[in-house]
Amino acid sequence: MHKIVKDLLVALLVLGAIYLTVCLLLYWQQEKLVFAPARLPEDYVFRFNGNFEERFFSAPDGVKLHALLFRADTTYESGRKLLFFLHGNAGAVNGWGDLAPYYTNLGYDFIVMDYRGYGKSGGEIRSEKQFYADVQLVYRQMAQEYPEEHIAVTGFSIGTAAAAMLAARHKPGILLLLAPYYSLEDMLGRIYPFVPSFLLKYKFRTYAFIEKSNAPVYIFHGNRDEVIPYESSVKLKKHLELPARHITLEGQDHNSIHQNRQYRDSLQRLLLPN
Repeated sequence: MHKIVKDLLVALLVLGAIYLTVCLLLYWQQEKLVFAPARLPEDYVFRFNGNFEERFFSAPDGVKLHALLFRADTTYESGRKLLFFLHGNAGAVNGWGDLAPYYTNLGYDFIVMDYRGYGKSGGEIRSEKQFYADVQLVYRQMAQEYPEEHIAVTGFSIGTAAAAMLAARHKPGILLLLAPYYSLEDMLGRIYPFVPSFLLKYKFRTYAFIEKSNAPVYIFHGNRDEVIPYESSVKLKKHLELPARHITLEGQDHNSIHQNRQYRDSLQRLLLPN
């Protein structure tokens, strides 16, 4: 009997040690789990159709942040408009620049920035606060070139919390969230239910920001999303003043939202002047 109890205690201690080790690894390796950057050499040459230019922004700590700015061929009578795009967690702007025509064809200039450690952006992502500060830095500088009411902030996947943050702290004309998550705490509970949420350094609480949004919010999410569950954005609906702003893209997966006809039709309705 004593041997059984002893073996049980040993087994519990081993399981506890394994659990603690897994939790510590998840804590210290969070950046590698959340972000999947692709780096580009400084002399990398971008090859896109249309008129575009590279932009660099200096963070207070000296890190250079890189972005691509695509120019629309047409200009509205009211002046130039800008689509400020925050991309997903993987790749770099050399892959995300292909989205520009969806917006420049509607008369919007299109800017997509790379987060720290992505593409030609220097440094590494170390905290949620730093992540938001970088995004705000680029946004504020672009807001010196475009009136805020002429800026459409758009976030995809990992970029949705930061996009919602901008709409809460600034006053863009509209906020578009593509395949958003409720929060990373919510995602953690779905993927690693055994890990306590206090270990998560990146909360990315999209729901808290959209409650304070100074711009109209429109959510687009495919009900066949295999990365961020469709239910995540359904939970966001209760934080919107007008639930009708939540648009379900029938049969849509995660990565090809821009090819979705319903989304493209909605863009024309929301972004083109009446």
